[in-house]
Amino acid sequence: MSRAATRCCLVAGLLVAWAGPGPRAADALPQAAAADAAFLDALTWGATPSAFAQLTAEGRARWLQAQLHPPAESRLPPAAQAQVDALTPPGSLFERAQALDAQAKAFKDIQDPDAKKAAQQAFQAALNMAARNAASVWVLRALYSPDQLRERLTWFWFNRFNVHQGKSTLRAAVGDYLDTAIRPHVLGRFRDLLMASLRHPAMLRYLDNDANAAGRPNENYAREIMELHTMGVGSGYTQGDVEALARILSGVGIDMKAETPKLRPEHAADFRRDGLFAFNPNRHDYGDKVFLGTRIQGRGWPEIEEAVDLIARHPATATNVSRALATYFLGQPPDDALVARLAAVFTRSDGDIAAVMEALVREPAFTAERGGAFKDPVRYVFSALRMAYDTRVIRNAGPVLGWLNRLGEGLFNRSTPDGYPLDAAAWSGPGQLATRFEIARQIGSGSAGLFKPTLPDQAEEPAFPVLANGLYFSTLSGTLSAATRAALAQAVSPQDWNTLYLASPEFMR
Repeated sequence: MSRAATRCCLVAGLLVAWAGPGPRAADALPQAAAADAAFLDALTWGATPSAFAQLTAEGRARWLQAQLHPPAESRLPPAAQAQVDALTPPGSLFERAQALDAQAKAFKDIQDPDAKKAAQQAFQAALNMAARNAASVWVLRALYSPDQLRERLTWFWFNRFNVHQGKSTLRAAVGDYLDTAIRPHVLGRFRDLLMASLRHPAMLRYLDNDANAAGRPNENYAREIMELHTMGVGSGYTQGDVEALARILSGVGIDMKAETPKLRPEHAADFRRDGLFAFNPNRHDYGDKVFLGTRIQGRGWPEIEEAVDLIARHPATATNVSRALATYFLGQPPDDALVARLAAVFTRSDGDIAAVMEALVREPAFTAERGGAFKDPVRYVFSALRMAYDTRVIRNAGPVLGWLNRLGEGLFNRSTPDGYPLDAAAWSGPGQLATRFEIARQIGSGSAGLFKPTLPDQAEEPAFPVLANGLYFSTLSGTLSAATRAALAQAVSPQDWNTLYLASPEFMR
């Protein structure tokens, strides 16, 4: 029988495993080690031998506290940091935006059609490169940062405060949005995270608040901030609240000019600027508003601060955010009683995300066996790469970005404000499984282009994943069903074994 035919038979065996009952641990498996591996896997982008060794050396309590309270600065191994440095553009977002604006204006004045087309293509290529580099940096941080919980939450919060790279020139801003508005606040106070998102030009451009002005209101951001970011649908706010919040947010936008605009004398002192972000009092509706039952006096920027306080501390926000966090980390919708307990922690701690996460981890539902919780594509791909190469740093994130796009969860590619689905059930269709089998084959059979050099002074490194490692033999093997173990035992090569393991029901859950 040919190798291809053999693989087909073994995959068929795994399909039997998919159709059968969920995985059950073998009797001989050390339960404490299995529980530690599951705990690690639930809070990171995937268990690895080195991460498992660290967890067992430190103990869960100490390891968890380090994850909940990481250093302010992101940390990476030197090889990953070198790539991040090479992929990160120089200068501030304001400086880069000005350069792109000048480039866009320049090709508009070109008369020769061919030269104009070439200039337009160069402009689009620069935007595409900025987005691709930002996504590659995100992959490197997710795979290799020791602060894994922060990276898991960075994806969660970016997805919740979603922006799409395809709108306008957002491709040049998504990386900065992730690195300055999202990641620094993912374990801090929810209010600070909300305000950081509100002040970032990527969000203001994506949801059109840069066009929101007195007399010409735009309600897009005001609606989404309550419907998606905070309180949630059916939480009690009205269309009148949307309209009031849009008026409150009028004048919150973007200013590409370095000089201060000409302002009306009576409100000139209200002008605010931070890079591209600007609050322009000339564009603000200074009338009084009633928002969520509270009268807000028209007085400029302090209105925004007051409105953000009202939303961030609303009981509906505590409930909605707590439910989303629990759904993300459990892989399935939590029960109402669990959500109520988390919401109480959210309220009592004034939206301390780390406190809510610690409470979630201590819930019995968190440590309960969840054999049916299917990984979303990002988690599947990242966990496969972490298990395959552990601390060995990939040199080319291009294949990773391609896999995520094929699986329907491309980084920065969700066009609608709602973000990708959190519920694991959204990702378990037949087409998804077929694509995962192919990606498992690519990862398991060789380097898959992951070690092609992206820096000029690098040479391509040979690479082959070793998934049958010490962690597998000591701990993970005992969690496999009989059908999966039987399929793996018939593998005719290390490549087939890797492929079958990554395609197994246990690894995908």
